[in-house]
Amino acid sequence: MSDPYFASFPMLPTLHHDHGIHTVDAGYLRPGLASIHVIVQDGHAALVDTGSVHSVTHLLANLEQLGVAPEAVDYVITTHVHLDHAGAAGVLLAACPHARLVVHPRGARHLIDPARLIAGSIAVYGEALFHQLYGEIPPAPADRVIPAEDGHQIDFHGRVLTFFDTPGHARHHFCIHDSASNAIFTGDTFGISYREFDVDGQPFIFPTTTPVQFEPEALHASIDRLLALEPSAAFLTHYGRVTGLPGLGATLHRMIDDLVALALAATGDDETRYIGLERAVEHYLLDAARAHGCTLEHDRLRDLLAGDVELNTQGLLVWRDQNSASRT
Repeated sequence: MSDPYFASFPMLPTLHHDHGIHTVDAGYLRPGLASIHVIVQDGHAALVDTGSVHSVTHLLANLEQLGVAPEAVDYVITTHVHLDHAGAAGVLLAACPHARLVVHPRGARHLIDPARLIAGSIAVYGEALFHQLYGEIPPAPADRVIPAEDGHQIDFHGRVLTFFDTPGHARHHFCIHDSASNAIFTGDTFGISYREFDVDGQPFIFPTTTPVQFEPEALHASIDRLLALEPSAAFLTHYGRVTGLPGLGATLHRMIDDLVALALAATGDDETRYIGLERAVEHYLLDAARAHGCTLEHDRLRDLLAGDVELNTQGLLVWRDQNSASRT
C-alpha cells in the first residue's frame, strides 16, 4: 500500500553501488533531497539514516527488491537525530523486529523519549506542517538502542563499521567508516551535494550550517578527521555517493570560512541582519554553482537551494549570537 504523501511524488530510482551499498530516495520534501543508504551483506541489511515515517513503505519495498526481509535488518543507524535523518527510527524498529538502533550517545535519549525532539520541531515548523512532514514518532525501545561512542565498532557479517564522533554540524553527530568499501557515511558533516548540480560527472558541494549547533572550528576538524581515513568515497544523506574527496574537502573548508565571514559582516537589527545575510548566502551559493559550471535556469537553481539558504542563514546567526555572547 502506497503512502498518500507520495501520491504525486516522483521518487528517484534507487542507485546501486559496489560492495552492496544502495542509495534509496527518502522522499523528503522533493525527489533527490534526502537519501537512506542500505548496506547489504550476506542477505542482511544495515540502514544508514531513516528519512521520515513517510519513507518507510518505499524503503521496505526496496529491501524486498534487494532480497532482504524486515527480519534480516540488523541495524538502523542514525548519523544524528535531526528528523530528516532519524524521524522514522522508531517506526523502522517496529517493522524490523531484530534490528537495533545505533545512535550517538548525545542523541540516544531523544529517540528513546522523543517528546523534546517533537516539541522543538513543532516550535520551528508549527504543528500542522510538522505532522505533514514527519507524522508520528514513536519512542525507540531502550533495550534495542546502542549508543555508539567514538571508535565504536560493529562486525556486520565480516565487514567492520567504525563510528567516529564528528561534531560541527551537530554535537550528536557521528560518521561511519565501512571496511569493505573503504567508504564513509557522512550524514551532514561532509556537506550537501545534490545530483542536479553535477557537471560532467563532477559534484558541486557546500557545507550545511543549520541551527542550532553549527560550530565552524569543530566542523573543520571533523572534515579533516574524515579525510585522514583516505576513504574511496563518501555517501552523503543529501545526496548519494561522491568521490574526489580531498578536493571536495578543500572546497568545504573554504566555504565554511566564507560563510562565517558573511555572518560576521551582517549588520543591523535582527530582521535587517537576517534579510541581508539570507541574500548574501543565496548569492554566494548561486555564484559558486555557476562557477562550478551549473547551467540550470536561475529560478530552478534558487528553488533547489532555497531550503538550505534559509537553514544556513538561521544557523549562522545562531552561531554568531552565541559566539558574541561567549566573548562578552
